[in-house]
Amino acid sequence: EVQLVESGGGLVQAGGSLRLSCAASGLIFDSYNIGWFRQAPGKEREGISCLSSSVGITYYLDSVKGRFTLSSDNAKNTVFLQMNSLKPEDTALYYCAADLFCDASKMHPTPAVSWGRGTQVTVSS
Repeated sequence: EVQLVESGGGLVQAGGSLRLSCAASGLIFDSYNIGWFRQAPGKEREGISCLSSSVGITYYLDSVKGRFTLSSDNAKNTVFLQMNSLKPEDTALYYCAADLFCDASKMHPTPAVSWGRGTQVTVSS
């Protein structure tokens, strides 16, 4: 059974930084495309960043390019999302997901996707 456990969320002022972590188990880590989604109240879930394991491509949502950085530590089966220059509009529940379609221009869940429970990020103005 695939398990994804997020951590690192919290309350931060605008312009601040947070680093989210996603610890994965129950899967061959470097064989899966893994990434992050977020969902704000009243809004649809959106994919913000993913790593394509097969071709080494990283996708970023336009609104986070230059501010967020996705990285991984394969030895620890962990994916990180470094978020800098945070804005109030970044406030959302952030989810880690494994088994994604991920290329340079888009990302979306596959039918076999596994989700973490999420970690809340709140950015105050």
